[in-house]
Amino acid sequence: MIGVLALQGDYEKHTRILKEINISCMEIRYPDQLNNIDGLIIPGGESTTMNDLMLRVDFHKHLIKFSQHKPIMGTCAGLIMMSKSIRNNEYIKPLGILDIEVDRNAYGRQLNSFMDIIDIEIEDQIHQAEVLFIRAPKIAKVGNSVNIISKYQNEIVAVRSGMHFGFTFHPELNEVTFLHHHIFTNKTKYHKENNAA
Repeated sequence: MIGVLALQGDYEKHTRILKEINISCMEIRYPDQLNNIDGLIIPGGESTTMNDLMLRVDFHKHLIKFSQHKPIMGTCAGLIMMSKSIRNNEYIKPLGILDIEVDRNAYGRQLNSFMDIIDIEIEDQIHQAEVLFIRAPKIAKVGNSVNIISKYQNEIVAVRSGMHFGFTFHPELNEVTFLHHHIFTNKTKYHKENNAA
């Protein structure tokens, strides 16, 4: 069972993708629901609002504990929440799951959002996908534990750290399913790798 954090943002798009690829899923609104799932998606949305809603129900410490044993996938605002640090940030409390520094809304306003085809490296194979960037964050720095799995015009747009994955774009809005399938059907493999590291 895979959970989708359903406090705010486009979580319904992720649940639809999971159902399309026959992965059981549920919407997560309270910390105790984390006990019922084997992996989690933190969706895109508005990171400040998402942070406020998470703080209201004390999600942060529970998500950090969850991440020690189970995979998390973050897209756009979800990536921001998973980061270790956020530039010019006074309000958001990042989870520190990915050792990255991000710059929010680095590609401009929503009117300047765009779609393009990118290469994503998964298991030493290159996959092409047409993806959508909406007020996308920029990954400014990565730590030694982080693998870069995709770049767009020399900017980092996708990373992996052990069993956790972060994307600056929205695969769910373009019906890109292989990322969800790969992350959550290989979670046992990544869990073993993470424990061995």
